[in-house]
Amino acid sequence: MRAVLYSSVIALVCSLVGTPLIIKMLVKRGYGQLIRDDGPKNHLTKRGTPTMGGIVIVLSTLIAYGATKLATQHWPSASALLVLFLMTGLGAVGFVDDFIKIYKQRSLGLRAKAKLIGQALVAVIFAVLVLHFPDQYGLTPGSTSVSFLTDTTLVLGPVLFVVWAYLLISGTSNAVNLTDGLDGLATGASAMVFAAYVLIGIWQYGQSCVNAPGPGCYAVRDPLDLAIVAAALMGACFGFLWWNAKPAKIFMGDTGSLALGGALAGLAICSRTELLIALLGGLFAIITLSVIIQVGSFKLRGKRVFKMAPLQHHFELMGWAEETIVIRFWIIAGLCVALGIGVFYAGWVTGS
Repeated sequence: MRAVLYSSVIALVCSLVGTPLIIKMLVKRGYGQLIRDDGPKNHLTKRGTPTMGGIVIVLSTLIAYGATKLATQHWPSASALLVLFLMTGLGAVGFVDDFIKIYKQRSLGLRAKAKLIGQALVAVIFAVLVLHFPDQYGLTPGSTSVSFLTDTTLVLGPVLFVVWAYLLISGTSNAVNLTDGLDGLATGASAMVFAAYVLIGIWQYGQSCVNAPGPGCYAVRDPLDLAIVAAALMGACFGFLWWNAKPAKIFMGDTGSLALGGALAGLAICSRTELLIALLGGLFAIITLSVIIQVGSFKLRGKRVFKMAPLQHHFELMGWAEETIVIRFWIIAGLCVALGIGVFYAGWVTGS
């Protein structure tokens, strides 16, 4: 269990110390955020704020996990390495997107088709690999069964599983990306969900079918190592939040939002809690739903439901202060995490 503490503390320190260094480097190179002219007018003051800060989150997570493995003298697990691959791969897609925005001085980076291809390539590689690497008990990092609290009886088969995994990864990464619109909003909400996966991983390890065989045990390949990865991500997010909270000195950009969304999806797949992520990440789901409603309403009725989508910008245009929106949305995120953890524990108690 000390490894979980090591991982979170190392990532926190790396992120706290590394973020101002990245800020200086980005400012020197002029890599600042471009702001849409049709958005809330108060966002225009953020123009030029360094972006691509997600680099710090990704690197801090990788350093923390690697250092923890060295400190504890344990080999990395297949599950953890695959989640880190997914995080880094999607972070790379986001980095290219951010770099194009800065280099071409426009608010849009990669074309939608190119971005989807990049996300799909990383997601499919992850989905294929996650069904390999069985341990001595025959458990692979992922399963072809759709999971909620554990694997359900709905078995997809390898091909459909790859499609399902792609949809889950794409949906989660884009949901975090849509949430990343206000100072600290996506970072704080992500940290809460990663904290939930620390608890889930530790609990699954204590009640695993290897350590505690019997009814209700968890057939998860590397639950403790997944908790270590989640702890590193949580620590990296908290360290970055110190500089990303209003007034933000740096933005994570698509580099960070796609990486964090990918990590959440990877943790859900490898911990066999794929559908539970909709509860744990309820804020991300609500914000994504607001965009779907807005676009659908406009195409079908020619009318908009919200003043602007995603949802956080609707409240901005209603006159809410940015700090008020962020804090209230954090409260919603915390309640969703509490609900998800409660459902997870209730499932174990009832044996469902």
